[in-house]
Amino acid sequence: MSPKDVAQSSHLTTAIRVGTGLLVLTAIGEVVLRVSNPSLVITPLMSNDVYETHVDFDTFWNSAVALTHGDDIYETPAKLNNLNPPLVSVLLAPLAALDVLTAYRAFSMLLLLMMLGSVLAVCLHLRLRPAVTALATLAVLASSPLYGTLMLGQVYPLLLVGLVAGWIAQRRGRPVLASVLFGIVVALKPSLAPILLLAAVQRQWLPFKAGIAGAAVASLIGVLVAGPSSAWAWLRIALSEPVSGWVDNASLPGLAVRFAMPSAIGTVLGLAVLAGTLWWCARHRDRIDPTGTALWAVLAAALLFSPIAWHNYLMLLWPGVLALITLGRSEIAVIALAVPVFPVSFTLESLPHSSVTAAVKHSFYCAVLVGYWAVLVHGTTLSALGSPAPTSAATGDPDLRDSPKANATSAQSASPTT
Repeated sequence: MSPKDVAQSSHLTTAIRVGTGLLVLTAIGEVVLRVSNPSLVITPLMSNDVYETHVDFDTFWNSAVALTHGDDIYETPAKLNNLNPPLVSVLLAPLAALDVLTAYRAFSMLLLLMMLGSVLAVCLHLRLRPAVTALATLAVLASSPLYGTLMLGQVYPLLLVGLVAGWIAQRRGRPVLASVLFGIVVALKPSLAPILLLAAVQRQWLPFKAGIAGAAVASLIGVLVAGPSSAWAWLRIALSEPVSGWVDNASLPGLAVRFAMPSAIGTVLGLAVLAGTLWWCARHRDRIDPTGTALWAVLAAALLFSPIAWHNYLMLLWPGVLALITLGRSEIAVIALAVPVFPVSFTLESLPHSSVTAAVKHSFYCAVLVGYWAVLVHGTTLSALGSPAPTSAATGDPDLRDSPKANATSAQSASPTT
């Protein structure tokens, strides 16, 4: 590298670090504003109005009650339609034994524990330093996606548990178990189905089949418990639900609607992003370690393609962001964890809803999701600090896993990272 190139690289690194520092300071300022007026944060969480405030949980709870009474889980007094497949109602059925407010309190605590447990499991598995783990945990606790999830009573931490469990199983050399766990996650949230294609494009046919089987069996269990008619009812609702142009929808179809374009345009763009991501993973499968950021890159592409991807879905990508730290991209990881501290509400201030400028501002979290996707795709071909580039042995090929080269790679990958 020439001295000129070295100087340019140094200037770029300095600019990134300065920008990262400014962003972190701004995020800290946002947290300080919340702490100085805690009622704005605590009051919604402590609200007794489940029907209006904890509206998503109210939907899930009413469906669970209907299930235990043998009624239609998609015809309830809830304010919103239940867009989740029957399996979600089956899992939440025990909450039907409680009154709705008590059930919400218990469920929100469980969500918080699942979220923190998932983040800590990822940090421990990546062997991040305690200080890094603590800072990452604080960033998660201060994030808008976690706050929104707890306030509304959404199920995203449950999905995160399944994704993290599968990812850890994959990193421990159990790709079939990992795919089964991913399949169960897909059964809970079918819009995440593209993650099952990662094994296919990497020609790991047994894990691919296991993932499909896991999704099918889990879905079938939900349908059998809730009744066969529940499958058709869910399909009818899911396919008829319009694409939301609300600021909270970070998907490309939602972006198109905000700019007064047909949602189909965003769907086509999202499909191109998803297909391109899978093509990239197939093209570079000899360099890509599926236990790195590949899963999270495909997941980000799936969210961009999905008709609805609320900004709270970003929490599903945080394990991939933490993995970037071990790939020498700490500044990028800091930015990715700092940005979600800003609430969706700040994009609604000061601008009229009808202006193009407002549409751009309202698409802030779509831009964030695109940024997540870009850095996670870039991370797929990076190697962990102190490790050689991934080989086919790192992908779980049973013919190469016990070779000396594979063992050497495994030993180096097990070294602590910062």
